[in-house]
Amino acid sequence: MSRAVKATVKDDIRQLTGAERSAVLLLSLGEEHSSQLWKMMDEEEVKEVSQVMSNLGSVSASVVEKLMVEFVSQMSGTGSLMGSYESTERLISRFMPQDKVVQIMEEIRGPAGRTMWDKLANVNETVLANYLKNEYPQTVSVVLSKIKPEHAARVLGALPEEFALEVVQRMLRMESVQKDILDKVEKTLRVEFMSNLARTAKRDSHEHMAEIFNNFDRQTESRFITALEERSRDSAERIKALMFTFEDLGKLDPGSIQTLLRHVEKDKLALALKGATDSLRDIFFSNMSERAGKILREDMEAMGPVRLKDVDEAQMRMVNVAKDLANKGEIMIANKQGEDELVY
Repeated sequence: MSRAVKATVKDDIRQLTGAERSAVLLLSLGEEHSSQLWKMMDEEEVKEVSQVMSNLGSVSASVVEKLMVEFVSQMSGTGSLMGSYESTERLISRFMPQDKVVQIMEEIRGPAGRTMWDKLANVNETVLANYLKNEYPQTVSVVLSKIKPEHAARVLGALPEEFALEVVQRMLRMESVQKDILDKVEKTLRVEFMSNLARTAKRDSHEHMAEIFNNFDRQTESRFITALEERSRDSAERIKALMFTFEDLGKLDPGSIQTLLRHVEKDKLALALKGATDSLRDIFFSNMSERAGKILREDMEAMGPVRLKDVDEAQMRMVNVAKDLANKGEIMIANKQGEDELVY
C-alpha cells in the first residue's frame, strides 16, 4: 500500500499541504543549497518535513514550476516582507488546529530559544527556581543537567537548601537519561511552565498594577488612586475593578472561607477582623464553631486599641493567603463582574 501511495504523481499545487510545499522546495534546491535551510529548523520541524518528504512520492514538473513561481512572486510582490506576531498567527491559523496555534504562539511569546533548553537559559533563575521547587528532585536534576553550569548554579542557589542538596545528590548519581523521560520532562516544561510564563508576560499592565496597589497600605492606596483619577480616570477605574481587597473576602463561599481560616494565623486573623466592618466580621464568625468564635472575640477585645498600619498588614496577609490558595485551586475567588473565578 505504501509503495502505491508513493507512486502517485502529485499534479495539483492546490492539493499540497504547507509541509509538502516545504518538502518540494527543499528537494528542488538540492543538497548544497537546502542544507542551510535545514540548519535553521528546529528538531520538530526537521521531523515533520522529513516525514512528509519520505512519503511525498512523485511530483510533476509543472507543480514544481508553479510552486517556484508562486514562492518567488510572494517574495517579490511587494518588494519586501513584514513579519509580525499577528501576521504569523493569522498565517499558521490557516493550516493548523486552533489549540496547536495557541500553543505555538505562547511558546513564541515566551523566552527566546529554538529548543526548550535554549529557552530555559533565558529564564530568570528566581522564576525558574520558584517553579522547580514544587517538582520532584529527580525531575529538577534532569532539568539542571541540560542547562549551562553557570545558570544551573544560580538556580540551585535560589532553591531551598535541603531541596537543593537533594537535587545535587541526584545529579551526582545520574547516568544517561532515557529519551522517553527527557521527552516527558520537556513536554511538562512546555505545557505547565512556558505556557504560564508566556501568559504572564502578555498580561495587561493594569493587572500588574492592581497587584501592586493591593500591597499598598490603605493611606498609600487612597493617595495613588486619587492622584491617578485626576490624570486618567479610565486607568484608575480599571485598576480598582481588578484589585482584590480584604472586603472581597466576604464574597467567598463558606467552604473557601473555612479553608482560608485554617491557613491564617490566629493573631493575624484577630488583628485583621479588628478593623473589618460588622457585616464582614459576621461572615467569618458564621463559618467558625461557637467555641472558636467566642475565643476570637475575646482575643480581639483583649487587644484594646490597635494601630491602623498593623491592621492593614494583617488584612493584606489574609488577602495574599487567599490568592495563594486560589492559585493552588484550593479555594474559589469570585471576581467583581460576577464570574465564577479569578486565576492569579
